[in-house]
Amino acid sequence: MDISKYETVIGLEIHVQLQTNSKIFAPDTNSFGAEPNTNISYITLGHPGTLPFANERIMEYAVKIGLATNCKIERHNRFARKNYFYADLPKGYQITQNLTPICYDGYLPIEVNGEVKKIGITRIHLEEDAGKSTHDQDPNYSLIDLNRAGTPLVEIVSEPDIRSADEAYQYVSDMRRIVRYLGISDADMEKGNLRCDVNISVMLKGAKEYGERVEVKNINSLRNVKRAIEFETKRQIKLVEKGVQVERQTRSFDASNGTTFSLRDKELAHDYRYFPEPDLPQMYVSEEYIAAIEAEMPTLPKALQDEFTQKLGLSAYDAGVLTDEKEMAAYFCEAIKHTDDYKAVVNWLMGPVKEYLNKNNADIGNFALLPKQLVELIHLIKDGQLSFSVAAQKLLPEWIEQPQMSALNLAKSLNLLMESDDDFIEEVIERVLQQFPDKVKAYQKGRKGMTGFFMGQIMKASKGKADPKLTNKLLAKKLKEVN
Repeated sequence: MDISKYETVIGLEIHVQLQTNSKIFAPDTNSFGAEPNTNISYITLGHPGTLPFANERIMEYAVKIGLATNCKIERHNRFARKNYFYADLPKGYQITQNLTPICYDGYLPIEVNGEVKKIGITRIHLEEDAGKSTHDQDPNYSLIDLNRAGTPLVEIVSEPDIRSADEAYQYVSDMRRIVRYLGISDADMEKGNLRCDVNISVMLKGAKEYGERVEVKNINSLRNVKRAIEFETKRQIKLVEKGVQVERQTRSFDASNGTTFSLRDKELAHDYRYFPEPDLPQMYVSEEYIAAIEAEMPTLPKALQDEFTQKLGLSAYDAGVLTDEKEMAAYFCEAIKHTDDYKAVVNWLMGPVKEYLNKNNADIGNFALLPKQLVELIHLIKDGQLSFSVAAQKLLPEWIEQPQMSALNLAKSLNLLMESDDDFIEEVIERVLQQFPDKVKAYQKGRKGMTGFFMGQIMKASKGKADPKLTNKLLAKKLKEVN
């Protein structure tokens, strides 16, 4: 099988649950983790005589994502009924936008292997989510939880511009970061707040017509987006190589073994019998409304990355890590108001602070130390009053427990401040040289690299308190004096 002859064509449909207090057309609580079938109402359950009413926040959130992805905004919005039967769809239809998606004709630039590529966005439309069916907890029954039914969604539909699993991974990752920065969703794929359907087809390189596409539904992690595309691409190429027609169908991804399997033949638009939703009025989006939202838009991750690299001189890698999470970027931006040593702040955030957060399953949003306190610690090191290792290993853990103290006073109370006393340092040097006479002889025979060994032992013996510059000077002097 010669995979290199073929080109993969990929389009993505990203479903983002919007972080509103109530559902899209009903007053039920919109929250994750409640007992099954408790966040429901007569409207959600589709009881006769009940009428939907739109949550006004959904229009604001949809316009925000549209502006962030360079879309045009539809002024006249109507909802429609998408008819299909499934056990977790109580009404027997889904309220969605069909002919008037609120956002359309946009694009999102992504960068893969140093190359920037624009991925077209066909449309972004509003709709309600269905409930959740669980098929693997009981051997005889499927379990239905309707808490999710009516949760507000935006569905972001890309053009078939993506050509690799890496590009798809980057596109979903960048889109997830954008919705988090906008504050419209936490986009947690494990909770189902962001789900991805992948449309995949293969064709010979240079061909003018796409192959038959297959949709892989409800992929719930970035890694699995890549795995599903890689498997499905090879599966389709194998069929084509054998002269077998790829069937237009809907498939699911089995994360346990990295394969896809068929669910059903793929539906076409006419199968859903769309018609205008009679119980919801047309919603008009004015120029003034859009302008007001645009004025409140936060700085998005790509703009922050550019600012960090171009204005602050950070590496593209550092800027990428800092902007991966909105809270980390905000912490960094606040910290550098108090120092111009940007790299030192980066090193602390990506080093000791991140290590602490990972170890304690915490995030920077509830970190005990304020940004200006972290800078206080950096200044103590820069002024030669603390070594980096002592500050990271000894002072930081203690300070997190006592954030009301100043770094300097806590370091004094813990006896961690650097020693710049000649007598103290000379005494430690003397002890170390006496402890390793063979190393001293090796140095005298020309192995000047032993200086690093001695420095390490001196810092260990002084518990990191010896001033490195002064120690290095006194050590060189002492080694010359030794016979």
